[in-house]
Amino acid sequence: MKAKDLMVPLQEYLTPDHSLKAAANLLRIARRGEEKIGVKALPVLDSKGKLIGILSIGDILKAVYPKYMYLMDLGSFTWDGMVEALAQKMADRKVRDLMTRIVITVKEDSPLMECIDHMLKNNVKRVPVLNKDNRVIGMLYERDVFYYITEFMSNSTSAVRDNE
Repeated sequence: MKAKDLMVPLQEYLTPDHSLKAAANLLRIARRGEEKIGVKALPVLDSKGKLIGILSIGDILKAVYPKYMYLMDLGSFTWDGMVEALAQKMADRKVRDLMTRIVITVKEDSPLMECIDHMLKNNVKRVPVLNKDNRVIGMLYERDVFYYITEFMSNSTSAVRDNE
């Protein structure tokens, strides 16, 4: 099994000039295969179609959570209304300001075990799949790899029982 055999073909992507509001909306309604169920991340491509980053739900959550909050012991601090105010404040920020710039990728002909290796060693749940010209042609998702693996676990259990 190769990355291209299990990837979801690229249907939507972001540009560095998308606003965070537009990017969040696209993440919510993006197609995954035939369904519009949303995705947890999208690649960011420049005007020539080159991969320059990735924007995830986690990047957006970090954007509305001020960095100084990590350092504070907030005790009885009131959180009411804070998320809403910060979300409105961040809506017009550009994807380029928040995207992850170092993106783990795999080639379309990468064996599935190599893809799993990249995902686990880099703690990523999705990787863009590149063709021979280094263009993004799809996304490989941890969930799809998991489902593929568990099919073999299920089949191997019944095969063992049949041989007993």
